[in-house]
Amino acid sequence: MKGAERKSIILETLESKGSMTVADMARKLDVSVMTVRRDLLELERNSLVRRVHGGAVLGRGRGYEPPYAIRSGEASEEKRRIGALAASQIAEGDSVAIDIGSTSLEVAKALHGRHNLTIVTPSIRVARELEDEPDIRLILTGGIIRRGELSLIGDLAEQAFSMLRVDRLVLGTGAVDVKFGLSEYNWDDARVKRAMINSAKEIILVADSRKFHQVAFARIVGLEKITTVVTDQPLSDEFADVFKANCTNVLVAGDTFEISETVRPRGNNKSQSISEES
Repeated sequence: MKGAERKSIILETLESKGSMTVADMARKLDVSVMTVRRDLLELERNSLVRRVHGGAVLGRGRGYEPPYAIRSGEASEEKRRIGALAASQIAEGDSVAIDIGSTSLEVAKALHGRHNLTIVTPSIRVARELEDEPDIRLILTGGIIRRGELSLIGDLAEQAFSMLRVDRLVLGTGAVDVKFGLSEYNWDDARVKRAMINSAKEIILVADSRKFHQVAFARIVGLEKITTVVTDQPLSDEFADVFKANCTNVLVAGDTFEISETVRPRGNNKSQSISEES
């Protein structure tokens, strides 16, 4: 098992359990205690965990954004299934905004070979993924590059969406909470996401189950704005009730990408303008 994979498993375990001993981690990963300690030391240097006597706890705050290399290795199979199911909601002739992030990138990967699509994105990774597709018109927003993330932020990125109206938005998020709504680690990315939401007729949220019941630093929008949720596990009753009340589709990507839970689609899919205070 490679180091990046071990670190992803350590972070996922700490997120679900809150804390864990070094000995338990070594057994879970089938490696030596010394290997686990080296992994924890590196994670602590990146402010992802905090080592305590005999083990570790999560060390990141709401404003800390884990490096993309770490996030992309977390729940990779779940994200692939989510991406495939979300891509199946995109029809020939659609104009689609695709957000930044590892799960949104999986949606782009699932669009290879598709025809007559217009894709607009603030993600350099998404653009690279689709740049050679002959029947996809690709628009990169422009803006300031966030190195590491390879997202485009700033006035140029926001203004691009103010001049566009797309059929669907594939939206990623750092966290999902019933009361706080969607939130992101970085304020600048959150601003671009709001502009994307304002440009879209329908909003498809792609988020694996680890994102739910979490709050990040910068609020994006309330849950009532979401048209469809694509995730990898059935939702808790708390979220299911909220999405049902909002007439939001909930699609759960199982091993065969089937829809295992659905709420009746909303009757009005007109775009809804939001502000930074919403």
